[in-house]
Amino acid sequence: MTKFTDLNLNPKVLKAIEEAGYESPTPIQAGAIPPALQGRDVLGIAQTGTGKTASFTLPMITLLARGRARARMPRSLVLCPTRELAAQVAENFDIYTKHLKLTKALLIGGVSFKEQDALIDKGVDVLIATPGRLLDHFERGKLLLTGVQIMVVDEADRMLDMGFIPDIERIFSLTPFTRQTLFFSATMAPEIERVTNTFLSNPERIEIARQATASETIEQSVVTFKASRRDREGSEKRRLLRALIDAEGDKLTNAIVFCNRKMDVDVVAKSLKKYGYDAAPIHGDLDQSQRTKTLDGFREGSLRLLVASDVAARGLDVPSVSHVFNFDVPSHAEDYVHRIGRTGRAGREGKAITLCSARDDKLLDAVERLLQKPIPRQESPLSFKSAEVSEEPEKKSEERSSASKSSSSRSSSSSRSSSSKAAAPKAASAASSSSPSSSSKSSPSRSSSSKSGSSRSGSSRDSKVVGMGDHMPSFIALSFEERRTA
Repeated sequence: MTKFTDLNLNPKVLKAIEEAGYESPTPIQAGAIPPALQGRDVLGIAQTGTGKTASFTLPMITLLARGRARARMPRSLVLCPTRELAAQVAENFDIYTKHLKLTKALLIGGVSFKEQDALIDKGVDVLIATPGRLLDHFERGKLLLTGVQIMVVDEADRMLDMGFIPDIERIFSLTPFTRQTLFFSATMAPEIERVTNTFLSNPERIEIARQATASETIEQSVVTFKASRRDREGSEKRRLLRALIDAEGDKLTNAIVFCNRKMDVDVVAKSLKKYGYDAAPIHGDLDQSQRTKTLDGFREGSLRLLVASDVAARGLDVPSVSHVFNFDVPSHAEDYVHRIGRTGRAGREGKAITLCSARDDKLLDAVERLLQKPIPRQESPLSFKSAEVSEEPEKKSEERSSASKSSSSRSSSSSRSSSSKAAAPKAASAASSSSPSSSSKSSPSRSSSSKSGSSRSGSSRDSKVVGMGDHMPSFIALSFEERRTA
């Protein structure tokens, strides 16, 4: 078996690797590090969770161990699609350069330009950046890319999904033609193939697994459900998610819940917290400090459930994630592979459960075509046949209290009407004593009118008011009854 000591890495780098507890490289690392150390371009294709980050950080550190950076001219450049992935790459450099005097700068959004400018002005050996923030610094005249010797593009397929390919092409044109390029991706879309053919020179291609395959250590399943009513689909889906979390019991140490939309991320996280689950949201609209705090809590184990958009699907390395829940079937089939790749990392076992409604059938078919196999179906722990399913118990109590108030008001109005009816026979008896003939003539009509009146009042209470809908507030019905009894 190949060991890191067989890869001709810098002795100080090997010492840092040993202190980190690693002995043997993963297949992508064993395949990419030797040609990278030889100065060749590398095209690495491997599924997520296989150790692609170390595949370029280790040879970069060895190659940069000699030399010195100049002000505003970084010696190497690493491009990442998201802030979280860029921060994770920076952490890897900190681990492996602990015995070397190499400097780095992290250029991501949500952080002050002034702090980043100060680092660039001093000169850095490694510049780790997202494409947008890098071009912002360049256009402000704070950065020159003519000194870049090694350029890395990480998670290139995610760059394509996020629309960064034009920015990547522009950044390539700003770097020297003689640079060494290390290009890593989990999938190879035609557009990615075009970029590699344009900007890589006779690259060493390392393909560890078939494109877009999920790790065999991940147990996958799909739970299908049909809502009792369309307007209750969201609440019933959240109820199903809670039931699935409860069903896993102690096997679920921590989990990531993925949603397609940022709005749903907030709603699901709020719902879970409301029902006593330890959950927090993370998506692109949150402040960077909040995102960092949430991720740190999840990594450290103080946060059990991370509700995320696809911003967290790529590159985040939390080795001990036991479960992944796809609250929504992803819109892009490739994202399914990256989402579930957050569990079952580095040979560990993991479990991925996807919630699928009838409208998601086409998306699920696309995922299964990509995987080239069907995903096993799992029986739902809940049945949504009852139409009374509701997620908001507080609303139920409010409705019950309002119903009790309306019933009490109705009983009071009925008591008033009964007292008025009781007064009517007394008046009638007085009139009959004064004129018996007139009372005998008018009594049938009076009795019939009182009968019809009582039937009308009874029907008004029992029947719905036409035109007000099925959910008419009770006070509106009361107002109609009071007018009729008046």
